[in-house]
Amino acid sequence: MLGVASLTNKALRTWLHGLPGVDQVGIEARAAALATRSIKTTSKSWAIDTAIGMIDLTTLEGADTPGKVRSLCAKAQLPDPSDLGTPQVAAVCVYGDMVGIAKEALGSSGIHVAAVATAFPSGRASLAVKLADTKDAVKAGADEIDMVIDRGAFLSGDYRLVFDQIAAVKEVCARPGDAPDAHLKVILETGELATYDNVRRASWLAMLAGADFIKTSTGKVQPAATMPVTLLMLEAVRDWRELTGEMVGVKPAGGIRTSKDALRYLVMVSEIAGDDWLSPDWFRFGASSLLTDLLLQRQKLRTGAYSGADYVTID
Repeated sequence: MLGVASLTNKALRTWLHGLPGVDQVGIEARAAALATRSIKTTSKSWAIDTAIGMIDLTTLEGADTPGKVRSLCAKAQLPDPSDLGTPQVAAVCVYGDMVGIAKEALGSSGIHVAAVATAFPSGRASLAVKLADTKDAVKAGADEIDMVIDRGAFLSGDYRLVFDQIAAVKEVCARPGDAPDAHLKVILETGELATYDNVRRASWLAMLAGADFIKTSTGKVQPAATMPVTLLMLEAVRDWRELTGEMVGVKPAGGIRTSKDALRYLVMVSEIAGDDWLSPDWFRFGASSLLTDLLLQRQKLRTGAYSGADYVTID
C-alpha cells in the first residue's frame, strides 16, 4: 500500500495504472449471466424486504419544500400503511438545507439522514466552498454525506487533487467527543468516467482517501448505475477488505426502477462481494422510484393479487 507521505501525483498514477485492466467483454458477460439467476418465492420475499431496507429515499430538486421532505420522511418510516410489517428504508437523502427538517421529521426512527454536498451534482467549486457545504450539513445533523469527486481533475490525471479533496471532506465529517462521525459516500459519476478501467481506478482512489461508501452516480447523468459498473465496484471493495481488513460499502444510484432489477443486484452482491454486504450498512440503492415497485411486488406476495400503482403513495 502507498504511504501518505509518498502520495505524489506520480506515485498515485503509477499505482492506479498498475491495477489490472478490465476485460470489457468478460465483465459484461458476467453481469449478464448473473442477471439470469432466478429467485424462488420464499427467497423473493426476503429479498424484497432486504431491498426496501437498503433504499436511500431521495428528493434532490430545486423545488423541494419542507412539506415535501416531511412527506418523504413519513413514507420512509411507513412505506406501506396497509401493512405495518413493511420494513423502513435505510435513509432519506436531501440537500443540505433540508437536513434539519428531515432530522426533526424522522425523530428516533433510526432512519439516517444523508445530505448531498461538495457542489452536488457538478462538483465545480473551490475546496473551501465544498468544505463549507459539508460542514453545514454535518452541523445540521446529517448522518451521511454524499460528495462528488472532481471528474475533470480525475480525467486529466490529477489524482492527488481528487485524493486530497476526499480526505479533506472526510476530515470535516468528524464530530467532537463521542458523537458518531458522518459516514462519507463518494460519488464517482461513472457515466462520465468513460472506461471501466477508470471506474476501477476511481473506486480505489476513493477508498485510499477514506471513503466509507463508493457510489456510482448522482442520478443526474446518464448512464447512471449499471450492473457491469456495480460489479466492478463490488470487486474493488471485496479486494480492499482482503488487502486491509476494512469493509467499504457500495451504492448504485439512478436507473434501478423495478423489483427484478433490485433482486439482480442483490444476487450480484452475494456472488461478487459476499453475503456480508447484504446489509444497509454496506449496500444501498439510490433509487426512490424503486420503492413503489417493491411495495407492489410485496403486496402481490402477501395477497396473491397485483395492485395498481395508486395503491401506494407517490414520492
